[in-house]
Amino acid sequence: MVRVPGRPAAVRPRASPAALLLVAAAAAWLWMVARWGGGPAMPGTMGLGLPAFLAVWTLMTAAMMLPATAPVAALYARTVAGYRAPRMAVFTIAYLLVWAAAGLPAYGLAAGLGRAAALPAVAGTAVAAAVFAVNGVYQLTPLKDRCLAKCRSPVGLMLRYASYPGRSRDLRAGVHHGAFCLGCCWSLMVLLAAFGAMNLWAMAVLTAVITAEKLAPAGHLVARAVGIASLALSGAVFWVPALAPGLTGGGTAGM
Repeated sequence: MVRVPGRPAAVRPRASPAALLLVAAAAAWLWMVARWGGGPAMPGTMGLGLPAFLAVWTLMTAAMMLPATAPVAALYARTVAGYRAPRMAVFTIAYLLVWAAAGLPAYGLAAGLGRAAALPAVAGTAVAAAVFAVNGVYQLTPLKDRCLAKCRSPVGLMLRYASYPGRSRDLRAGVHHGAFCLGCCWSLMVLLAAFGAMNLWAMAVLTAVITAEKLAPAGHLVARAVGIASLALSGAVFWVPALAPGLTGGGTAGM
């Protein structure tokens, strides 16, 4: 760039940290739609081995979690460390590593529930009812409220992260925030066992729920409403088994 004497140097606009994470989430969504769109609801591990399952799981959680996490990550980048792309990247990667680690028990759970889909329809329906009930109960617990409060009001977390010493601060901050996010959202992710792995419609709805819980003014009420709705689904699935295509064999995953 040529600087004209007597004029201030032009300042190039810089993408905000939140925008960068939203672009990453959009890229993950585009890949999933291209790869899985139009396919049937798949039970269990989708026939994937552990390494492939973990890769798909991590990409899926990035698509679903980053839209709600972007404001917290942006706040961290602005207030704690002073914005630098590597610091932002380390925080986000550490956050996603927490969800990647959660893929290990998720794989075991998916494998077990996948076997339920091969059982008689009544057994699959009963398992689906249990999945809905687990989420419904957890959504109404104090632990859910505590984790959600940390995600909704992260200023206290920023003060804690600022006290972390040394070069590991970004890594520790990302892991810490990821742990609270996991505590907030794990039961919602379990619902994918009932709706079907890579059920893109269900993933889109759950992404909207997670984002509303964390960012909407009445997000705590959204969480309670989703809990009540999930308890209602635990009874309704006996009358309409197609509500849980991942465990009863109905429905599609594509958009």
